[in-house]
Amino acid sequence: MNTRDHAARMLGWRLKQAGLPAPELDARLMVRGATGASEIEMIREPGAFISPEEEARLAGYEKRRLAGEPVSRILGRREFWGLDFAVTPAVLDPRADSETLVAAALDLLRGVAGPRILDLGTGTGCLLLAVLSERPDAQGLGVDISGAALDVARANAAALGLAARAGFVMADWTAGIDGVFDLVLSNPPYIVSTEIAALDAGVRDHDPRLALDGGADGLDAYRALARALPPVLAPHGHAVVELGFGQADAVTALFEAAGLCVVHVVSDLGGVPRALVAGLAPQNRREG
Repeated sequence: MNTRDHAARMLGWRLKQAGLPAPELDARLMVRGATGASEIEMIREPGAFISPEEEARLAGYEKRRLAGEPVSRILGRREFWGLDFAVTPAVLDPRADSETLVAAALDLLRGVAGPRILDLGTGTGCLLLAVLSERPDAQGLGVDISGAALDVARANAAALGLAARAGFVMADWTAGIDGVFDLVLSNPPYIVSTEIAALDAGVRDHDPRLALDGGADGLDAYRALARALPPVLAPHGHAVVELGFGQADAVTALFEAAGLCVVHVVSDLGGVPRALVAGLAPQNRREG
């Protein structure tokens, strides 16, 4: 019989031979998923035997990974901001680059008591729930046009013990949303329509097109956000919006033309401008 450690090492070698990125990590995650072992159990009990049923499950995982399916899709889970999120075909797979938005948001909320947070295009709920996990005094609302995505977000909020502070509604951006918010988060679709076919297969074939397609120039969602954000921002509130590669200048122009003031752009760990931070221009702030 095979052991957890041996299975992970051999699977990692085969994935590496196939030219897949991060083969050792993927192999370890798949062994954990196939056996139900925690990372602590993998470390403490590397010699634990794998049952025939677990072997068969792992073989199925390997076949899917070699076909290009991301591990998060195979397991239906993704870690983001140290939290565990369910992932289904209805939602965008959370990426580490998007943690840049969470870090920027938490910096902006320093000194803001009991903040109200709005997450537009919430998907898994990862942005909103990551911020709420760090701010127990905050309340949040996640919005999505997809009912299936909202089901995932609600389940994630419940699993993380955050459901009491996180509401979710179906809407087209801010349509029907009342009140103003101290922080608005959004990771909108920003891929140029004609470029989707050239994306990595793990993205192209497994992320929902609704969460990818930004229109003919990749900016359709930003145009919608430029119109939607001013009415829902508190006078001294901020929006933190994810950017695609090379889009900072174009999105800045759209936002400023709509009465927003771009404060700064934060780069991700790879040095790519990733999170645009904006607030209301001083002349557009409605105090009280």
